[in-house]
Formats: sequence, C-alpha cells, structure tokens
Amino acid sequence: MPVRATCLLFPVLFVACAASAVAGDHPRRITIATEGTYPPWAYAKPDGFYAGYEIDLVKVLCERMHATCKVVTQDWNGLIPGLRVGQYDAIIASMGVTEERRQVVSFSNPYTHAPNGFLTAGGGSLTHLAHTGEPFDLTAAPHEAQAALSELRAALVGKVIGVQIGSTAAGFAEAYLPGLKVMEYPSVDQLGLELIAGRIDIAIANVTTFATMIKAASKDALVMTGPSFSGGVLGSDTTNIAFRPDDDALRNAFNTALTSVNRDGTNQALSEKWFGTDISIHE
Repeated sequence: MPVRATCLLFPVLFVACAASAVAGDHPRRITIATEGTYPPWAYAKPDGFYAGYEIDLVKVLCERMHATCKVVTQDWNGLIPGLRVGQYDAIIASMGVTEERRQVVSFSNPYTHAPNGFLTAGGGSLTHLAHTGEPFDLTAAPHEAQAALSELRAALVGKVIGVQIGSTAAGFAEAYLPGLKVMEYPSVDQLGLELIAGRIDIAIANVTTFATMIKAASKDALVMTGPSFSGGVLGSDTTNIAFRPDDDALRNAFNTALTSVNRDGTNQALSEKWFGTDISIHE
C-alpha cells in the first residue's frame, strides 16, 4: 500500500542540550506514521504542513531520544499493515490498545487517556441522551456500562450512526449497538460535516476530536451528548505508540522518553495547549 508524501522532518541538531536524553542502541533515524486527518491530534494546515498535539509530541520525544525523525502520513486502515511490512518504524496516531491489535503489534506505555463518546447536531432529538457526561468502563464496571448501553440502544433505534472505518468506535458500534444502522467514513473529520448535513444522526469517536469539530462549526451546530465509554472492545481509554513486535530497543527508548515528558510536565503542557484540558499520563 502506498504511503502518502512525507510532510515533516525533525532534525535534532543540538542533541547534547536535549533534556532527559535517552541512552541505548535504538535507531537514530526513525520514520513515524500518522493519519493526519484527526485534529487536534494531527492534521494538515492550509500550507500543506502538519500540526497538532502528536506532531509536537513527536518532536519532543525524538529530541530526547537523540534521533532524527521523519513523519509520513497514511490512511487509517493502512497504518498497521504498513508498519508490519517495514514502511515505517512506529505509529503515533491516537491509537488505542485492543486485544485484536495486540496480536500483530506491540505498544508503548500510554501517553494520553481519552474515552470514546458521542456527537450530534444541535437542536436535534439526541442532544439530551441519558447519562450525558457520565463515564462508563465496560471492563471495570460491566453491569453499570451495560445498563447505560441498553438505554442508548433504545434511544438510537431508527437513527443513523457515523464512525471512522477501522476505528475503535467502529468496533464499539459493531459489538454494542447491533441491529442499528452504522455508516463508515474514511476520516473522522467527515463525521461533523455529515451531522450538519443531516446524513447521520450521531457520531462516535474519541471525545477529544469532538471539541475541534464543535469549535469549527457555527454556534450550537454540534454538541456532545450521551455517556462516554472505555474498556471492552475499546481497550483502555489510553493512546499508545505501536511498533513491530520484535522492536524492543525502539519501544524501550520511546518508553523512557515518554516517562520523561510525563514526569516533567511537558506532556501536560502539550495536552492543555491542544485540547484545552489535561489528558496526559501522570507518572
């Protein structure tokens, strides 16, 4: 599968001054894949370059690893296949850990935690779903989560649900919302447009990306609704870096760098800059 054009190159020129340098035998030239259509995580600017929380995070991690990192973009469904055949060395793309993914890749320690939630058009019939704003963990508290899901399924009968192809949200809809109509889209940014156009009634995705959609739309055009979920087929509510299973040295180097940015507040500052709230990991 083709990888889209390389958009960023972060040369580390003054590695001796980098904070919390990572020692080890990991590669010093690393290619990292991201999807690039998931604001504010990583997205294309009008000038064709990429920006976002994960773009900034890559730069900091690579500085601390004394590595020169090249960032390439790849369609979501191609990310893991491309990693497995060696087109790049790691994936940093708001990817959650699931048992299915664990069968083919290994994961770093987490760098954020953010559950999946729901977005709908303002003024519609779904703006005040039961348990709006409440978090549920399908693994830690399955009975409470299943009760909330039962109410949700009843409220969504006859509605059209939008998800991104291959995402944990798509897996969530398949596992917990059977019998309901689900539309899949190549990129998550299409979900907000489809809601406003009235082609879907509700969207499921990582809650952090909804804030960007709401801000970009006209006032009250889009609103978050219903509960948020983690656990179960969603895995943890964390995001992690993916590697080939045998790349232990590279994974360990990233883990050391992640510990550094989590402990000194750098990750928290990036989180607050891009999301307006702290979803970083505190170690």
